[in-house]
Amino acid sequence: MQANDIMKKQVIKVKDTAYVRDVIRKFIEHGISGLPIVNDRNEIVGYISDGDVMRFIGKHKDYIIDMYAFVNVISGDDSAFEEKAKRILDLNVLEIAKKKVVKVDYEADIEDVAAILGKKQIKKLPVERNGVLVGIISRGDVIRHSFEALL
Repeated sequence: MQANDIMKKQVIKVKDTAYVRDVIRKFIEHGISGLPIVNDRNEIVGYISDGDVMRFIGKHKDYIIDMYAFVNVISGDDSAFEEKAKRILDLNVLEIAKKKVVKVDYEADIEDVAAILGKKQIKKLPVERNGVLVGIISRGDVIRHSFEALL
């Protein structure tokens, strides 16, 4: 079995010109927690997840080490949570997304797909063919297709 046998062909994605507000809307409308970012040629240029949003709106701390190696922790961002949540909505998606995307080839074996999903501890894996996004595979997809016939 290969990636193309189990991938979902209808991929919920966002363009690289979109704003974070567009991503959040898609998260809410489709009940998802991450999606690929593509350019005009449908090439994968990033991936944004709920974790990327959480890192931006969460409390940040700066660590300062003085000459005696004493570590002081100072709150680095005193912005109110609501302010940060409002501010993130108008950012371009690529400002907070991961630009190094773990992806798999259209003809990759299911064993390789499972290994990548497990080792990298990611929920979804974009599938590309000739450099273009053609599908997406989730952990659930692998489990369902791998064990369906056995049970």
